[in-house]
Amino acid sequence: MTAAPKPPSGQEGSFWKTKTLEEMSSAEWESLCDGCARCCLEKLEDEDTGQIYFTHVSCSLLDAGLCACKDYENRSRKVPGCVRLTPENVRTLNWLPPSCGYKLVAEGRDLYWWHPLVSGDPNTVHEAGVSVRGRVEGTEDDIPDADLEDHIVQWPERLPKRARLKKRPKVPKK
Repeated sequence: MTAAPKPPSGQEGSFWKTKTLEEMSSAEWESLCDGCARCCLEKLEDEDTGQIYFTHVSCSLLDAGLCACKDYENRSRKVPGCVRLTPENVRTLNWLPPSCGYKLVAEGRDLYWWHPLVSGDPNTVHEAGVSVRGRVEGTEDDIPDADLEDHIVQWPERLPKRARLKKRPKVPKK
């Protein structure tokens, strides 16, 4: 018995469905970032289990209101631990949030309705409650590494209910 064919995604023909990560132009690659900034949160790893724990503490270069790096071009020089995503490492990094556009495309999955490439609006990532906007409690400059365990949070590993919907929820008319 064969499996039923997958229903069309609505994203067929879009570059992220027709190209491999390696085939994408620099602009296409950069546009896979949804602007959530969850990857810019400090993370802790349990050395025994490999379990990753997110905190609500951000990189010192993150503008938490804009969910953007304050110095994207020089980030690796200014923050030596900053990991530049590549087609190779997005397939193996265990700390990328489950909603990450790079991770979804690498796994052959569709982007969510709120991803700017799908919605056409860079604000839908915030509207869907996926971004770190309003949730960062401080930066790595403000909070010592020894205190990071006190700042572990669960939300970066989960998607809000409205973000999991198949399409953008209708806003009631006033």
